[in-house]
Amino acid sequence: MRPLIDVSTLERLLKRGGPTPVLLDVRWHLGGPPGVESYRKGHLPGAVFVDLDQDVAGPPGPEGRHPLPEPAAFEAAMRRAGVSGDRPVVVYDDADSTAAARLWWTLRYFGHENVRVLDGGYHAWTTAGHPVETDGMAGQENVAAEPGDYRAYPGSLPVLDAEGAAALAKAGVLLDARASARYRGEVEPIDPVAGHIPGAVNAPTLGNVGVDGRFLPSELLRERFAGLGATDALDVGAYCGSGVTAAHEILALHLAGIPAALYVGSWSAWVADPTHPVATGEA
Repeated sequence: MRPLIDVSTLERLLKRGGPTPVLLDVRWHLGGPPGVESYRKGHLPGAVFVDLDQDVAGPPGPEGRHPLPEPAAFEAAMRRAGVSGDRPVVVYDDADSTAAARLWWTLRYFGHENVRVLDGGYHAWTTAGHPVETDGMAGQENVAAEPGDYRAYPGSLPVLDAEGAAALAKAGVLLDARASARYRGEVEPIDPVAGHIPGAVNAPTLGNVGVDGRFLPSELLRERFAGLGATDALDVGAYCGSGVTAAHEILALHLAGIPAALYVGSWSAWVADPTHPVATGEA
């Protein structure tokens, strides 16, 4: 199944009779206001808010700032949000799918087979003139009217640990999804050490989308990644600061027809171990 859905198709699905997709609002801003504030100001009708920090990741620690959640915790969060194994899910964020891709990837990793990202997110929905809701009580935004029966089974998508990421940077292609200045080690606003994993290739996620936040056509994504050395003939992986924007890279690679593994711990886990080497400057 193609992992993207456009606003026109989603509107038709929501208007038809019978079961409709579960809508999950996962708006999130790194270092900014909580995403739930955006949700309260307006969200797609029937959407349930999912907190990326609390529901889509485990507690920060040596495994990174956004490690994989425990299966039982993720399962419980998704059930509260109304997710069931046999019902389609559509996830969205503000516009560029950065946070939505992490929820898409996590649901897919834990075995849900029918998950799509709303291309262009909330911005595309409202720009098209579709209705939004602002109702809901504070503290109840992440609870669906009816709980789901989703079961979380880990392992449906490939992942990398630090050792695997280091090996892939040498024998395959390891993409660093962060901004170029962070990759080169010129700035590091979040983690204690600046730079990148030796051998990694910089591929900022902003290059995956247009100015409207929608993903580039698959053929353009294939051209972009081929120019970085990533094709379906090689082993490919991606990382970022904490495994959020790297999930966006995995989604873009998927659209380009290139299977790829996610280093979930990413740079925040890499630099937690002082024995790991650090490179700076251009590759």
